[in-house]
This record gives sequence, structure tokens and C-alpha cells, in this order.
Amino acid sequence: MSKQTPRKQTAAKQATAKQTAAKQAAAKQATAKQATGGKNPGTRPGTGSAGAGGGRIPAPAPEADGAAAKEFSRRRLLGTVGAAGAAGLVVGGAGGAAGVSAAQDDAPKSLSTLGSTRVPFRTAGAEHQAGITTPLQAKGHLVAFDLAPGSDRKAAAALLRRWSRTAEELMAGRAPDADTGVALDAGPSSLTVTFGFGHSFFGRTGLTKRRPLELDPLPDFSADALDPKSSNGDLWIQIGADDALVAFHALRALQKDAAGRARLRWQMNGFNRTPGATAHPMTTRNLMGQIDGTNNPKPSDQDFDERIFVGRDADQAWMRGGSYAVVRRIRMLLDDWEKRSRHDQERVIGRRKDNGAPLTGGSEGTPMRLDANGPDGLPVIPANAHARIAAPESNQGAAMLRRPFSYHDGFREDGAPDAGLLFICWQADPLRAFTQVQRKLDRGDALSPFLRHEASGLFAVPPAAEPGDYVGRPLLEG
Repeated sequence: MSKQTPRKQTAAKQATAKQTAAKQAAAKQATAKQATGGKNPGTRPGTGSAGAGGGRIPAPAPEADGAAAKEFSRRRLLGTVGAAGAAGLVVGGAGGAAGVSAAQDDAPKSLSTLGSTRVPFRTAGAEHQAGITTPLQAKGHLVAFDLAPGSDRKAAAALLRRWSRTAEELMAGRAPDADTGVALDAGPSSLTVTFGFGHSFFGRTGLTKRRPLELDPLPDFSADALDPKSSNGDLWIQIGADDALVAFHALRALQKDAAGRARLRWQMNGFNRTPGATAHPMTTRNLMGQIDGTNNPKPSDQDFDERIFVGRDADQAWMRGGSYAVVRRIRMLLDDWEKRSRHDQERVIGRRKDNGAPLTGGSEGTPMRLDANGPDGLPVIPANAHARIAAPESNQGAAMLRRPFSYHDGFREDGAPDAGLLFICWQADPLRAFTQVQRKLDRGDALSPFLRHEASGLFAVPPAAEPGDYVGRPLLEG
């Protein structure tokens, strides 16, 4: 037998290795076919080139010049390789299996429940705008505008018409005109956009005779340290969504719509716990760690609509079915609060911190026994406890629907967090609800020393637009 040269030996070894690899691949494919009933795993009808690990990547739709198709294929391939590489770092020697998994995971999927949930902008027969009784979303933006100098009622109508059209498209999960693409991959994610009018709006548009008495400015409170530049405004928008990009996308689109018609006055960003972050649905917590919103009116209450929405007998017909929103930026003095023991914190609030139950016992939903005394003869729920003073029983039945967001805007010069609550409450009459309760809190609430009210606004929020109409048309064109 002749002696092989080193080059021939190398070639022989390479050929043998290729044959062995081919046999192993064929064996794996046969095994996979048996496991899937004879079908080739990772391959779907109409798919294009193979991806990492033998999976298939969907072929792009044909383009006139082919450039877009090439870019699509490139991006999908890079995404698959990136995912496979990351998986390899985690699972180490599992290499091949990780590659197949990454290619399959890269295939398009339906939106999750979180992304696909849609809140209609308008529904035939529905009176109220979305964002009032809608469940709390994870991300929120509050923004106020002042009409541009020289703007009149006609200009305001054009802006509301444009805003309503944009809001309807976004809430349906569709991209508006000249879209930025920020939320291109996401569904509507429970997006809501709610519009309101401030006290100054009516003077700027020559509609002072149609301004409701309920929109009279709120009184001053002793705890107020309000910044005028971050308060009030001609027009107000509340944006909520369960995805931060979807919420920002809406904010940016509406801001662009306002160009030349209205100028930004102030804007605030908030957040809540993401739906699904807890084992079961539960009342949200604020940044003090307290369950916040336990005693809220419920839509199932017999008098809910009477308390929250403007009735049919309202003097201003355009507000019938609408509501009034009080907006307050309330900074929490968290450094001071967190120095208090849990026992002291619970006595300040009047409820247990772990489950929100009143100090008189039971669970979160158990009614407070305001007349219960302890062995020392003193009220179990202290006389100045926040929950006692704010309770409807202590305010002649006055109630409001609280729907807040928390906020954190970094840290102050002394290192304290600039954080707290973007307090938003809804009611049919602010004087009989928010103002009445806040006056009482202002006189002796145990929680007040830990709070600073730094911005404020009151807005008339008209009913939802009729199909084919825009929010506020009965006011602006009536």
C-alpha cells in the first residue's frame, strides 16, 4: 500500500469527517420526522432560506427593487443569530439545540393578552370617554397645552378634530398619518386618550357663557406649594397604556398634532404596577408602600353614576355624561416616611400595610368601624388617620373616583427622591367631592406632614364623541 502524502491524509480525514457529519444529520432528521409524524420540524409552507440550527426563516414579500427584501432578510438573520448566541452563553454545551430553539422562537407569534387588549375610543351608546373607569394601566402621561396666540374657537375645533382622529387610530392599534414607528411592533396595549378643557380655555375661545360653574378655580389649601407653570392649562390630555413605548408614541403623536395650534404648558410621567405582576388582581400600592384605592366608588354601586358623572339636568348640556378631573402632583417625603415604624405608618393611614385591612380588623374590603375603641378607650382608628378623615362617612357621603399614577423624577439636591403621586380624581361636582374632602384633610390629616402639593389643575372632561364626530364638538359648534 502506497504511502500517502500529508496533503492526501488531510483530505481523507476531511472527507471521512464530512461523511460522518452527514450520517449524523440524516439520523437526527429521521428521528425528528418520527417524532413529528413524518413532518420536517422547523419548516413551514412558503418559507425561505434556512436559519441557524436548521430552522427556517419566513421569506420576505417581493419588492420592486429587491432592496427592502434583502434588508428584511438581513435583519431577521441577524436577530436569529443574536438569539442563538445569547442562548449558547446561557446553556453552554447545548449549542445545536439552542440554535434550533432560537430559530423557532424567532417566528412571528400572536400578540400576548397584554398587547392585544383594546379599549374603544368611541362605542355606539357609550357616554363616557375612555380612561375614567378603565382599569389602571402600567404607564401614564399627563400633558397640558395652551392655545397658540391668535387661536380662536375655529382653530380649537380643528385641533380637537385632529386629536380625536389620531386618538381613535392609536387606541385601535393602527398607525396615524406620518407615523414615527415607535410602537410599530406593539398592539394597542389598553391605550386610552382622554381630553379635557381648563378654565382658561373658555375665555380664549369666546365661550365664557358656556363655562360650567363646577370649573371655578379650586380654593387655596394650607399644604399647597403650587408651581403655576406646572398647573392648569387650556387643554388637558391623559394618556394611559400597559406598554411604555405605546404610551410615549401616543404622547408624541398628539404633541406633533398640536404644532402651530397649541403650545405645551407642562407634562408629567407616571407609572403603576404592570398587570399580571401579582399572583391575582389586586389594588395598586403607592410609593409609600400602602394599598391605595380601597374605598373607591365602584361602577356596581347604585349611586356611582350620580357621584362620578354629570347628570341629565346639568345647566351646560354639552357636559351631560361627562366628568370633572382634579389633577394634583403630590410629592411624598419618603425619607421622613420611611424612618417611621410600620406600626406608626399604619396608625397614620388607619389601615394595615400588608393587606390594606382597616385597623379594626377583617380584610381589605371590610368596612371600617369608626366607632370602635381599644382597651385604653381611644379609637382603634386614630381620630386623625387619613382613612378616617377621607372616608365618605366623615364627609356627608362625598366620594370621588381616584385613578392615580406614581411618579419618580430623579433626586433633589439634598438627595431625597423627587417622587410621589400624580393624583387624579373624577367626580360630578368638584366642590362637593374633592374640595370638601381636601378641606377636611387640610385641617388635621396625620398624612399631610409627609406630603407636598406642588401642582394642580381642574378640567371639564366632556362625554365621548359620537361615531364620526370629535370630542367637544357640542361645545365648539353648538
